[in-house]
Amino acid sequence: MVFKIISASVTLLTLSSFVFSSPYKTSLRLPLYSSERWILNSQGEPITYVGINWPGSADVMIPEGLQYQSIEYIVDKIIDMGLNVVRLTFAIEMIDDIYETGNDVTLQDAFVKALGPESGITTLNAVIQNNPQFSANTTRLQIYDAIAKELAMKDIFLHLDNHISRGQWCCGSDGNGWFNDTYFNVNNWIRGLSYMADHGKNNWPTFSSIGLRNEPRYPANPRLAYPYTWSTWAANMTSAAKAVHKANKDILIFFSGKHYGVSLTSVVFGGAIDSTTGVTFNVTEYEYYHKMVFELHTYSRVFSCSWFWSYLYRRGFGALNVSDTSVFNRLPVVLTEWGHKQSDSSTKYRGLYHTCLHSFAAEWKFGWMLWTISGSYYIRSGTQDMEDTWGILDKEWADYRGTDSSAAFKQMAVDTFASDADSGVHFSQMQINAFKNYMAPTVSN
Repeated sequence: MVFKIISASVTLLTLSSFVFSSPYKTSLRLPLYSSERWILNSQGEPITYVGINWPGSADVMIPEGLQYQSIEYIVDKIIDMGLNVVRLTFAIEMIDDIYETGNDVTLQDAFVKALGPESGITTLNAVIQNNPQFSANTTRLQIYDAIAKELAMKDIFLHLDNHISRGQWCCGSDGNGWFNDTYFNVNNWIRGLSYMADHGKNNWPTFSSIGLRNEPRYPANPRLAYPYTWSTWAANMTSAAKAVHKANKDILIFFSGKHYGVSLTSVVFGGAIDSTTGVTFNVTEYEYYHKMVFELHTYSRVFSCSWFWSYLYRRGFGALNVSDTSVFNRLPVVLTEWGHKQSDSSTKYRGLYHTCLHSFAAEWKFGWMLWTISGSYYIRSGTQDMEDTWGILDKEWADYRGTDSSAAFKQMAVDTFASDADSGVHFSQMQINAFKNYMAPTVSN
């Protein structure tokens, strides 16, 4: 590749003399912080997110797969894959329901509404059979709590993602794409994020980060939506981030790019995000600066690894290059979605898209999360019990969809984690001092 990270002879940052208060018992050394291009744990050590998406934001609005397997079984599969984070998606509608009625929706009501009386009850019974700790009166949010508890027992980071407002399959011209679009009520969105940030603070031991919004994109109804500009993006995302940080000061806050989350070019490079007004976006100006992370997605056609890296670099991964003076906003960058068909017969795991990303993650030390674990969905775009060949698990969530493809995925995880071993040499003394100064007020001696 053309671009290389410039290494400096700096000892791995450790803050072992500091004691961080936490109400939870975990070996993950939470909370996490960001320091320029790095995500750090509470001891100042670099960590890399390597994980998978677990969708829960579709019509039923609970995480998928429980009609086939138990939460414990699914989390054990995540452990078997060698991962350390789950991107768990949710819909704002779930929180709207709580505010409107004063109560969360029960599983019985959720399944019957989404699937109809017959299929809904059949699926509900299968969920309870696999997960006997639940009942028809268990609520949707209690399912999230149970998953969070299991992830904590296995020391897996929980990254919560606001995937959509109205609970349904995402993403297209569906009225959820842009601020104030048909189903994207901005006030409800911020309220929902705050609610989940606060709820997770009190109930989820390994809750480490939250994605403000999945794949912002051109609105389905531009007459209702706010202008599709970077300045609109910045104003709304920072308003949401401020509310989230007020509710929960421990979690990282992920900022997704525009155009289905594939671009942060205007934000990372140059400074001015609106050439007409001269509006700028400077991450260092926010009180939660050391909690900010950029997230990007890619599902690109790939012509060569050099072409692909150039494409990703321009879209925002250039923020990782500490020697690039054209980078205006430098934060960690995490690839929170990428993926392909997982069957061995598709051979996607041997294609340039997969193999190039594999090498990029190992060399550039960025985190990533595969789309998706879901071998099937309760209902997707009107089709019940729909199989997803992009799911790394089979339709019944019992085993891997492909032997060779899953092996390639596991190897990518191993190689990405291996790059952590020498991450510390890339810290400058200025970064170390800045992190110590930021942490000092929260330290208990």
